[in-house]
Amino acid sequence: MQVTTALSEALGRYLDLTAEQMKLTAGNMANVDTPGYKTQGFDFEQEFSRQLSSVGNVATPLAAPQDVDGLVTRPDGNNVSMDREGIQLAKSQMQFRLGVELLKHEYSNVMSAIHAEAR
Repeated sequence: MQVTTALSEALGRYLDLTAEQMKLTAGNMANVDTPGYKTQGFDFEQEFSRQLSSVGNVATPLAAPQDVDGLVTRPDGNNVSMDREGIQLAKSQMQFRLGVELLKHEYSNVMSAIHAEAR
Protein backbone atom coordinates (compact mmCIF):
# COMPACT_ATOMS: atom_id res chain seq x y z
CA MET A 1 0.00 0.00 0.00
CA GLN A 2 1.33 3.38 -0.95
CA VAL A 3 0.52 6.33 1.30
CA THR A 4 0.80 9.69 -0.37
CA THR A 5 -0.73 13.07 0.16
CA ALA A 6 -0.87 16.05 -2.15
CA LEU A 7 1.83 17.68 -0.03
CA SER A 8 4.11 14.63 -0.10
CA GLU A 9 3.73 14.41 -3.88
CA ALA A 10 4.54 18.13 -4.26
CA LEU A 11 7.55 17.75 -1.97
CA GLY A 12 8.73 14.79 -4.01
CA ARG A 13 8.67 16.93 -7.14
CA TYR A 14 10.45 19.72 -5.24
CA LEU A 15 13.21 17.28 -4.27
CA ASP A 16 13.46 15.98 -7.85
CA LEU A 17 13.88 19.54 -9.14
CA THR A 18 16.46 20.35 -6.50
CA ALA A 19 18.43 17.21 -7.37
CA GLU A 20 18.26 18.16 -11.06
CA GLN A 21 19.56 21.63 -10.23
CA MET A 22 22.48 20.07 -8.34
CA LYS A 23 23.28 17.82 -11.31
CA LEU A 24 23.31 20.79 -13.67
CA THR A 25 25.50 22.75 -11.29
CA ALA A 26 27.94 19.84 -10.99
CA GLY A 27 28.01 19.54 -14.78
CA ASN A 28 28.71 23.25 -15.12
CA MET A 29 31.54 23.03 -12.60
CA ALA A 30 33.00 19.99 -14.34
CA ASN A 31 33.08 21.90 -17.63
CA VAL A 32 34.71 25.07 -16.30
CA ASP A 33 37.73 24.50 -18.58
CA THR A 34 35.85 23.17 -21.63
CA PRO A 35 36.24 25.65 -24.51
CA GLY A 36 32.89 26.87 -25.82
CA TYR A 37 30.86 25.36 -22.98
CA LYS A 38 27.80 27.41 -21.99
CA THR A 39 26.40 27.33 -18.46
CA GLN A 40 23.19 25.28 -18.27
CA GLY A 41 20.27 25.92 -15.93
CA PHE A 42 16.54 26.43 -15.53
CA ASP A 43 14.25 28.79 -13.65
CA PHE A 44 13.57 26.76 -10.48
CA GLU A 45 10.49 28.72 -9.38
CA GLN A 46 8.88 28.62 -12.82
CA GLU A 47 9.57 24.90 -13.23
CA PHE A 48 8.28 24.11 -9.73
CA SER A 49 5.07 26.04 -10.47
CA ARG A 50 4.68 24.03 -13.67
CA GLN A 51 5.23 20.79 -11.74
CA LEU A 52 2.71 21.81 -9.05
CA SER A 53 0.05 22.48 -11.66
CA SER A 54 0.26 18.82 -12.63
CA VAL A 55 0.21 17.29 -9.11
CA GLY A 56 -2.16 14.35 -9.13
CA ASN A 57 -1.49 13.69 -12.80
CA VAL A 58 1.21 11.56 -14.35
CA ALA A 59 4.61 13.05 -13.51
CA THR A 60 5.42 15.91 -15.84
CA PRO A 61 8.86 15.61 -17.43
CA LEU A 62 11.33 18.26 -16.40
CA ALA A 63 11.87 21.12 -18.81
CA ALA A 64 15.05 20.90 -20.83
CA PRO A 65 17.93 22.94 -19.39
CA GLN A 66 18.77 26.13 -21.22
CA ASP A 67 21.83 28.30 -21.60
CA VAL A 68 22.06 30.83 -18.76
CA ASP A 69 22.10 34.42 -20.04
CA GLY A 70 23.99 37.37 -18.63
CA LEU A 71 27.28 35.65 -17.82
CA VAL A 72 30.70 36.90 -18.87
CA THR A 73 32.16 34.82 -21.67
CA ARG A 74 35.89 34.19 -21.61
CA PRO A 75 38.01 34.32 -24.79
CA ASP A 76 37.69 30.52 -25.17
CA GLY A 77 33.88 30.85 -25.35
CA ASN A 78 33.25 29.34 -21.92
CA ASN A 79 31.03 31.32 -19.54
CA VAL A 80 31.05 29.15 -16.38
CA SER A 81 31.53 31.19 -13.20
CA MET A 82 32.74 29.06 -10.30
CA ASP A 83 31.49 31.73 -7.89
CA ARG A 84 27.98 31.54 -9.35
CA GLU A 85 28.04 27.74 -9.39
CA GLY A 86 29.29 27.54 -5.78
CA ILE A 87 26.44 29.78 -4.65
CA GLN A 88 23.97 27.78 -6.74
CA LEU A 89 25.19 24.52 -5.22
CA ALA A 90 24.89 25.86 -1.66
CA LYS A 91 21.38 27.15 -2.42
CA SER A 92 20.34 23.79 -3.88
CA GLN A 93 21.74 21.92 -0.89
CA MET A 94 19.73 24.09 1.50
CA GLN A 95 16.60 23.64 -0.62
CA PHE A 96 17.09 19.88 -0.60
CA ARG A 97 17.54 19.75 3.17
CA LEU A 98 14.42 21.85 3.62
CA GLY A 99 12.44 19.53 1.36
CA VAL A 100 13.64 16.46 3.25
CA GLU A 101 12.68 17.98 6.61
CA LEU A 102 9.24 18.99 5.34
CA LEU A 103 8.70 15.51 3.91
CA LYS A 104 9.74 13.90 7.22
CA HIS A 105 7.25 16.14 9.01
CA GLU A 106 4.48 15.25 6.54
CA TYR A 107 5.06 11.51 6.98
CA SER A 108 5.24 11.94 10.75
CA ASN A 109 1.77 13.53 10.58
CA VAL A 110 0.49 10.66 8.44
CA MET A 111 1.92 8.07 10.87
CA SER A 112 0.34 9.91 13.82
CA ALA A 113 -3.01 9.79 12.07
CA ILE A 114 -2.65 6.08 11.37
CA HIS A 115 -1.69 5.31 14.95
CA ALA A 116 -4.54 7.48 16.28
CA GLU A 117 -6.99 5.20 14.48
CA ALA A 118 -5.46 2.18 16.20
CA ARG A 119 -6.08 3.59 19.68
